[in-house]
Amino acid sequence: AVVSTQSTGTTAKLFDAKTFQFLKSYKTDRPVNSAAVSPIKHHILLGGGQEAMEVTTSHTKSGKFEARFFHLIFEEEIGRVKGHFGPINTLAFHPNGKQYSSGAEDGYVRIHDFDQSYYDFEYDF
Repeated sequence: AVVSTQSTGTTAKLFDAKTFQFLKSYKTDRPVNSAAVSPIKHHILLGGGQEAMEVTTSHTKSGKFEARFFHLIFEEEIGRVKGHFGPINTLAFHPNGKQYSSGAEDGYVRIHDFDQSYYDFEYDF
């Protein structure tokens, strides 16, 4: 079992849940507010975006309010999902791994279903 941490910085970290040993780090160019680990794939999902106090002074495209998928082991970004118009504050995978939800400061909770390409994707190393 693992546990993730994130703060006002641009990094999420993964730790062993029993020993609290540091395992991995995932770096973005925007604040990370939430993270979730897939129950079926070697993926971690990060959400955040531009600082909330700066949102009203810039265009929504510059806020980068995207959910970002990283390979859990190799620490590399492998995809993004757009959809929110404010910083993402919470993420969660469904226990069956076939959906995830995201909640943001735009006032919406979005439920995302994965299409077949998500299951077919294999990381080349």
